[in-house]
Amino acid sequence: MERMESMVRLVRPLRWIMALSLGLVVLVAAASGSVADRDLARLFAEAGVTGTIVIERADGKARYVHNAARAGRALPVASTFKIFNSLIALEERVIAGADDIFKWDGKIHSIQDWNRDQTLRSAYRVSCVWCYQELARRIGSERYRQHLRRAGYGSLSEPFNLTRFWIDGSLRLSAHDQVTFLRRLIDRSLPYRAESYETLRELMLVNSGPQIAYRLRAKTGWSTIGTPGVGWYVGYVETHKDVWIFALNIDVKSEKDLPVRIDLARAALRVKGILPE
Repeated sequence: MERMESMVRLVRPLRWIMALSLGLVVLVAAASGSVADRDLARLFAEAGVTGTIVIERADGKARYVHNAARAGRALPVASTFKIFNSLIALEERVIAGADDIFKWDGKIHSIQDWNRDQTLRSAYRVSCVWCYQELARRIGSERYRQHLRRAGYGSLSEPFNLTRFWIDGSLRLSAHDQVTFLRRLIDRSLPYRAESYETLRELMLVNSGPQIAYRLRAKTGWSTIGTPGVGWYVGYVETHKDVWIFALNIDVKSEKDLPVRIDLARAALRVKGILPE
């Protein structure tokens, strides 16, 4: 009898330790983003696309992830680099501000919105490639290397083409990397002038208005160098209480898939209660 009671006394602490250990494992898995998020998985399934999204509060105290393995995979950065590229150009003073003008040379481009004079504001909005290629020529390769190293921004293959490295796949970033970089912008932890940060915030603004309960600042991207291509939508949402960062990328089989980037990201932000229904 005494032997049995001793065994019971031994088993009870073991059960408690095992339960505690299991709880710790779950907490660690949740913090690492490895626990499958059913709400997000359902949205991707309904959209019929393969991809990932990372949604994280700017203070790092809450995170939601769909497809954790893909979220850590470095992919061509495409036009999402226009966020950092704009900041670099402003900091290097190769362009004066949001309304500084790029003169169109008359060359016809496949995207009609590019076939006119542009400002930095409009170039960001329509993802004008020739405008940012002009900025690249003004900035130069070595200054790009310095900025990328200082920010820890992705991986850059050497040697690289000065006017195509963000287009041709030489510069790659993961969804987690995008979130990390955007947090640095929000925190202003990179050594750039306040004026540069303020102009970039202005460029990134998707919506505005006194009655709006949030501000969405973002950028799309589309890389066509692989099959399928990669579609991006990255940015952050400022609400009355918090700031939430997000980075989505999906496989893009054709141009018809492109609207899914924004629609899916917004749906994910709504299902998590960050954007209103």
